[in-house]
Amino acid sequence: MVRLQPVTSAREWHPAYVALLDDGELERRVHSARMRLACCDLCARYCHVDRRRGVRGAVCRTGELIVVHGHGPHHGEEPPLSGWAGSGTIFFSWCNLRCVYCQNWEISWKGVGREVDAAELATMMLELQERGCHNVNLVSPSHAVAQVLEAVWIAARQGLRLPLVYNTGGYDSPEALALLDGVVDIYMPDMKYSDPIAARRCSGARDYWDFNRAAVQEMHRQVGDLALDGRGLALRGLLVRHLVLPGGIAGTEIVLDFLARNVSRQTYLNLMDQFRPSFRADEFPPLDRPLTRQEFLEAVTVAHRNGLHRLDHEIARTG
Repeated sequence: MVRLQPVTSAREWHPAYVALLDDGELERRVHSARMRLACCDLCARYCHVDRRRGVRGAVCRTGELIVVHGHGPHHGEEPPLSGWAGSGTIFFSWCNLRCVYCQNWEISWKGVGREVDAAELATMMLELQERGCHNVNLVSPSHAVAQVLEAVWIAARQGLRLPLVYNTGGYDSPEALALLDGVVDIYMPDMKYSDPIAARRCSGARDYWDFNRAAVQEMHRQVGDLALDGRGLALRGLLVRHLVLPGGIAGTEIVLDFLARNVSRQTYLNLMDQFRPSFRADEFPPLDRPLTRQEFLEAVTVAHRNGLHRLDHEIARTG
């Protein structure tokens, strides 16, 4: 039976960004990130667009103001994040990836939502805290790093003390991660593909695996393995998601071998089996069919063979 043991006392814990707020470093990060918007390198696309002036040429199609689809408690995340009161999610519209099977394509491809400034984003964070959420969960934030840093700086001065979750597609630049070092408490990256051909065909990012590997290693260097408080809630660390795709096109075996050998066998891993054809998936076989139960079980076997034992679906089943 798989159980996660509490390793950190909540009484001894404070979110990482509080220390940076107190010594002025968080404000310096805000200014640095805003300067980088002038020739944006805040995700692995390296569009070098001046996002302060417009969105022309930016893959994320996002300018100085960020677009938010919605925010509120979410009870469908991993148990250490959702707990009993919900993970406080903020869904950012647009995306720096172009996944042809995206289940939320109206948000990521069409940008459904409304523009907000950093002050309003900070207000959302504080509202989530007031509603009793266990964390602030930033969903698809890779193109929102500058705006997130400013919002955290504003909200922290007004009493924000929740763990900050960076819930990313995993296509993040080292420049962005350097700015987030000591700000983010919980990194939750996808590891989508190990094959550049699949990454190019399915998400428009041939170099995904190169950036993804480096990003996940840097995230782990910053926050370590996932640590919980005595109630089983995540406080700090790395949580990796891998969506198993039909026909093995995600390169699951290589992804899991990399995690075990180059990151940590203590990595909390969510092997996801919920792939269903969505959006334009029917144009890209074998994404035109659901994942089979056997394909998923084979992925679980590979995880066990690599010594990865903190598997989310098993933890959720056993408690």
